[in-house]
Amino acid sequence: MKRIVIFFAGVAAGLGLVVLAAGGIGWPVAFPAAMQETATATTSSPKAEAKHHAGGHIELSDDQLRDAGITLAQAKGGMLKRHFLAPGSLIPDADHIGRVSVRVLGTVTELRKRLGDSVEKGEIVAAIESREVADAKSQYLAARLTNALQQTLYARQKTLVESRIVSENEFLRTQLSANDAQIKLDGARQKLFALGLSESEIADLPNQPPESLRTQFLRSPISGRVSERRVDLGGLIGREGQESELYVIVNLDDVWVDLAVSPEDISAVREGVLVKIRAIGTDAEASADVIFVSPLLDRETRNARVIATMPNREHRWKPGTFVTAEVPLPGAPSTVIVSKKALQTIKGTPTVFIRDADGFEARSVRTGREDDDDIEIVAGLATGESIAVQNTFTLKAELEKDEAEHDHD
Repeated sequence: MKRIVIFFAGVAAGLGLVVLAAGGIGWPVAFPAAMQETATATTSSPKAEAKHHAGGHIELSDDQLRDAGITLAQAKGGMLKRHFLAPGSLIPDADHIGRVSVRVLGTVTELRKRLGDSVEKGEIVAAIESREVADAKSQYLAARLTNALQQTLYARQKTLVESRIVSENEFLRTQLSANDAQIKLDGARQKLFALGLSESEIADLPNQPPESLRTQFLRSPISGRVSERRVDLGGLIGREGQESELYVIVNLDDVWVDLAVSPEDISAVREGVLVKIRAIGTDAEASADVIFVSPLLDRETRNARVIATMPNREHRWKPGTFVTAEVPLPGAPSTVIVSKKALQTIKGTPTVFIRDADGFEARSVRTGREDDDDIEIVAGLATGESIAVQNTFTLKAELEKDEAEHDHD
């Protein structure tokens, strides 16, 4: 019988049971749960995981901190980046639009550029033939010859009157004729300038064959690309009821952002402020400088017009693109500002995790104003305290896991 009792005692010890012997027979009885945990703790090895303590504290070593991808930062003051959004679209810069046009009745004889072609300032892009141009050039050439003759006569008469060979009255008549010829030459010259001829073209007129007098070359007023061609070869151009523009040249090195701002926000917009532009439907972003804030509201939309200029050297931004602008708002400085990623909501309360000697303390805070990235802490956190700012959801999960285990027990 003793052998039987010893056998049951050995089996029971392996199962965490105690054997009570009564009259030589052993009966197994279970230990209390607490005693079983104590026995397990003495036989099992510690695991490399976060340890939890009462009061919302989590113990983490530096290695565990690094493995979890948790980064730290010091709480500090600053300025929240507050803003409002305004819809708009891109339009060509009005200062970078050039029109190739004529001021006389003529016929288009040459078109050197097609849609999309690049042009340089002063480059010849088209030619027309016009009777008015021929008349203006002929008048200039005639006035030039007359003036040359009258100036020669005047120089001779001046020498003769000094020698008293001619009378003073005859000299005065010659002087008057010379002055009149000079005035007519200057007038003919200015007319050619008004028609669009350059200084070099006017100077070269005496060397041109007579049949070229009716031809006028048209030049681009700016560098850019041809965005519109409004005439065809042989078309009549230049009078009321007829087209007077041949080309529209646009330079897209800079574009304008045309924004519609509500009456509630327009008072916060100032010229010279930088705004962030985002193209709708894409990830494209850029900065633009506000150059005009309209003092008037649109009669139909009740919005105010705001214009911002934006560099576009690579011509990635196209006029007509719909955009959204982030317009900054002035704001007061805050004593403590943290990244929104540092905050977790625990039991309905905003919480940050404060780094201490052996882990993190979960501390409830009271929040204030916020922007897209940061939030103001008005109570519960002091400047200079080190907090977790990345992967804080890991700390929250560990804390809630520990609390769930305590609640279960």
